[in-house]
Amino acid sequence: MEYEMLSKSLGEVARLARERLGLTQAQVARQADLAPNVYGRIERGHMMPAVPTLRRLAVVLGLSADVLLALTPAEVAPSVDAPTPEGSLSPELRQTVRMLRGWSPGKVKLLNRILRSIENAPEEE
Repeated sequence: MEYEMLSKSLGEVARLARERLGLTQAQVARQADLAPNVYGRIERGHMMPAVPTLRRLAVVLGLSADVLLALTPAEVAPSVDAPTPEGSLSPELRQTVRMLRGWSPGKVKLLNRILRSIENAPEEE
């Protein structure tokens, strides 16, 4: 019985976090390296992820594993609905941040170099 309650709780927290980030189930699944139907089962509370999967989900959803597993005090868990620093960004910038979360470190490093060169370039009038 406790397993079922934990699975449902984890799924609900994951769904709220995903919605807060404006992601689809397929986007979360891809970024967490899961099949979309597997992530859907986790979110519906029908499947408990293995520890490595739980870690990947926590990273993608921007939550601690404590929050996902409801190990934090009750007053902390509702923070899933609290505004995040991302919430103050423009829609375009939020979309970019979500995209970057799924990138490899090498791709991020390359993009960082490109952005630095653009930032240092003289602006055209």
